[in-house]
Amino acid sequence: MPDLESEQISDPLTQTNQRTPHSTQSTVAPTRAVETVSTQGRTNIADSVVAKIVGIAAREVEGVHDLVTSGAGATLGGLATRVTGGDQRAQGVSVEVGEREAAVDLNIVADYGVSIPQVAEAVRRNIINRVAAMTGLTVKEVNIAVTDLYFPQEQAPQQQQPRVQ
Repeated sequence: MPDLESEQISDPLTQTNQRTPHSTQSTVAPTRAVETVSTQGRTNIADSVVAKIVGIAAREVEGVHDLVTSGAGATLGGLATRVTGGDQRAQGVSVEVGEREAAVDLNIVADYGVSIPQVAEAVRRNIINRVAAMTGLTVKEVNIAVTDLYFPQEQAPQQQQPRVQ
């Protein structure tokens, strides 16, 4: 398997090749996360794919209401994604992917009344299992920030039928 921790780059000023570390924390750029080579060809899995797997796996756990971005820049990016109808599956997820391992950071909104430590542990297990099964990566850590609680009774009331038709 090729070394994915570094990639070849060419410096146009010196015309020499050097190796630089490859680490990605953004899920926006379609960078190479995992590459497998067989006699029949290559398979590349982008970091954004790993981030989407993480986002979906986290949302599968009961007690997770949603994943959210954090910070002012992330809030604007999240708003832009919602307005344009973009893919939100990786929202609130940051991945750092190496050749064989990955580290995950995510921000969740938990449902009020659930045991947050139990939900966090279930999220970790599900992410580790899904990423391993789908990509072959070993997830070394899953850092979870519970940034808010969801209260179902505070949800906006459903549109009622008009009294007059």
